[in-house]
Amino acid sequence: MHHDRSGIDRRSFLKNGLMGVAGIGALSALPSALKGRQKSFTAPTGDIKKNGFIYRKLGKTGVTLPIVSMGVMNSDNENLIRAVLDAGILHLDTAHGYMRGRNEEQIGKVIKDRPRDSYFIATKVPGEPVADNRTRMFTAETKAEPFLEKFDLSLKRLGLEYVDALYIHNVIYRDAVLFEPLMKALESAKKSGKARFVGVSTHSNEPEVIRAAIESKFYDIVLTAYNFRKDNIAELDKAIAEANGAGLGIIAMKTLAGGFFDRARKEPINVKAALKWALSNPGITTAIPGMTSFDQLELNLNVVKDVKLTDDERRDLKLVPQEGGLYCQGCNECLEQCPRDLPIPSLMRSYMYAYGYRNLGEAYDLVASLKVGENPCGSCDRCAVRCAHGFQVKERATDIARLQRLPADFFA
Repeated sequence: MHHDRSGIDRRSFLKNGLMGVAGIGALSALPSALKGRQKSFTAPTGDIKKNGFIYRKLGKTGVTLPIVSMGVMNSDNENLIRAVLDAGILHLDTAHGYMRGRNEEQIGKVIKDRPRDSYFIATKVPGEPVADNRTRMFTAETKAEPFLEKFDLSLKRLGLEYVDALYIHNVIYRDAVLFEPLMKALESAKKSGKARFVGVSTHSNEPEVIRAAIESKFYDIVLTAYNFRKDNIAELDKAIAEANGAGLGIIAMKTLAGGFFDRARKEPINVKAALKWALSNPGITTAIPGMTSFDQLELNLNVVKDVKLTDDERRDLKLVPQEGGLYCQGCNECLEQCPRDLPIPSLMRSYMYAYGYRNLGEAYDLVASLKVGENPCGSCDRCAVRCAHGFQVKERATDIARLQRLPADFFA
């Protein structure tokens, strides 16, 4: 690696700028039973207690899951993943692009000798190309075949004949949810037995995405951003209730809102309280907080048994500042303000990956995919964008774009 071209090494870059399986019978359906859609379902009727864990039904799928699952994106510890499954957490969430495929590979190593009905695996595949990185709308060149080729590679990495859930990754608008070529790709995956259930994931404009999934009468699950800092929470809660009524399973991500309020990581969010807050909505089947340590696993094992917020936890959530932080709401109000048409929410998400998650690889891959250059705001003397939540957009965009000065293999 030729680090001398930027004069930055990994350590200084971080320092100076970026820094048991009880109750699993509901998972026992085999691929032969996967073809075709169920014609009826029972709407959620409340929490189910099994061996101390709280379980909830996943829409009309017939599956029940513990209310806490594992987001594997930031974890490179196979022993931790094993411990998660051994503890009785069933659902592991990954994606085709996480760690450039290594995330799926390490999950494959962990589950290799385990009974197939003892875990629930979800992966996400992006539809490509997109018209632009601001809207992520698909084009006439976005075909089913490349999507399915990537999915087949994901299956190979995982060492599986099928996944339990397959998502179109990161959609924002109704038309993307209802994009026929990718819906046909998902339909093909289901009919072939390679995916039990299908869905979409979304980081912003969540109510529209959820309602489009309901409208489709096709999707089984929506993986949605959901946390105590969302400014559209009332409308989002309405959409989730509508999804419940339609038998659509809802899984929550970004429940910890970045984990910190500051890039120096001196103002942590009460993550236990934040996770409990998200799961206090009974319309959410499970959440997928990232786990990178055994301490985090222990905390999450506490939450999976009891989601009741204490007075202190409520106080922590009520007293948090309402501006700043690391979590971008994805409200998209910034997009029309930027004279350079930058994909600001995605840049802010990359910034959160770097400073909140300390996942420089994912931050690099995201910002590099946006093709905004190493100095995206260089032609603007002052920023025209006024973030509704107080982000200094130019400062953050300039900071995170510096990652591209380093060679890609620096993050391999």
